[in-house]
Amino acid sequence: MANPPVTLKEVAARAGVHPATASRALNPERQGLVSEGVARRVRAAAEALGYSPNPVARSLRTRRSHTVGVLIPDLTNPLFPPLVRGLEDRLAAAGYVALIGNTDGNDDRERLIVEQMRARRIDGLASATARLRYPLLAQAAAAGLPVVLMNRMATDHSFPAVSVDNERGIRLAVAHLAALGHRRIAHIAGPQDVSTGLERYRGFAAAMAACGLAVPAELVVFARAFSIQEGTRCGRLLLERDSGCTAVAAANDMLAVGCCTAIEAAGRSCPADVSVVGFNDMPFIDRLRPPLTTIRFPHYQVGHEAAGALLELIAGRSRPVRVLRLAPELVVRGSTAVRPGVPGPSSRR
Repeated sequence: MANPPVTLKEVAARAGVHPATASRALNPERQGLVSEGVARRVRAAAEALGYSPNPVARSLRTRRSHTVGVLIPDLTNPLFPPLVRGLEDRLAAAGYVALIGNTDGNDDRERLIVEQMRARRIDGLASATARLRYPLLAQAAAAGLPVVLMNRMATDHSFPAVSVDNERGIRLAVAHLAALGHRRIAHIAGPQDVSTGLERYRGFAAAMAACGLAVPAELVVFARAFSIQEGTRCGRLLLERDSGCTAVAAANDMLAVGCCTAIEAAGRSCPADVSVVGFNDMPFIDRLRPPLTTIRFPHYQVGHEAAGALLELIAGRSRPVRVLRLAPELVVRGSTAVRPGVPGPSSRR
């Protein structure tokens, strides 16, 4: 027969402390209530005895599952793994685990995932799927479930959120292309029912105006999703319109990669004929040929900060809704060059 599991009382006895003290020392959320010396002694006793906390008993005692739901729109998008890693690391330090749900951008699938997560009594929800107007998350919050958004925002900023400064990022992209002499700069915009698509489109229009450049309708194409396939479709449309564009600022890297595919399929070259800038600086995007010029922001930090905000809500620490926008930076690589016909730096001497 297997030996019975080691109890918390046995750990406390070996460490020479009260069971309540041992409980606090082994709880990441309450370790600060005991001295570091006591905490080390209790952890050493637990390890020596092979003690493993009972999450079910802990849940019954605290009325928390120490589980958080995480909604991701597309797990095949390389943007999200480092974001989720940042969130998981922060949660793990507080004794929480994450349940990951991939929605594929499907409303029915997302609704089902949230229902299943709530049936498992999650303590909170972190969502990277929020649309500007979508009642599902509001319904969850109204039912008392803490909700935090990451990478996307709500229209009315009704939820705590962590994202990049999208408008500033796309302004950096347009300013870079204008400095290279490009005047007919096109934009492959993301879906306009999510903050990332809408804010980057608005930022593009504002940046073009600041540079004194026009934005005729033929220079803007709206993607239905942030995908390589949509980037290819939109890039093909831009080339078929014969808009004379010599540069494209895409709303994310996936769209930019698809656009480069369309440029190559049309027998043209990036950047010799058309320069392309992405947004996100996804992992491995620098390995493309040519490597993609893009807008970088700290993906890991987005997840880490979102987890921190969610833990505050779960702990009941009330504070005004906080929206955090992280600073972007331009990363110049090989997909952008001086506009064709404009003398390069060496020929101006």
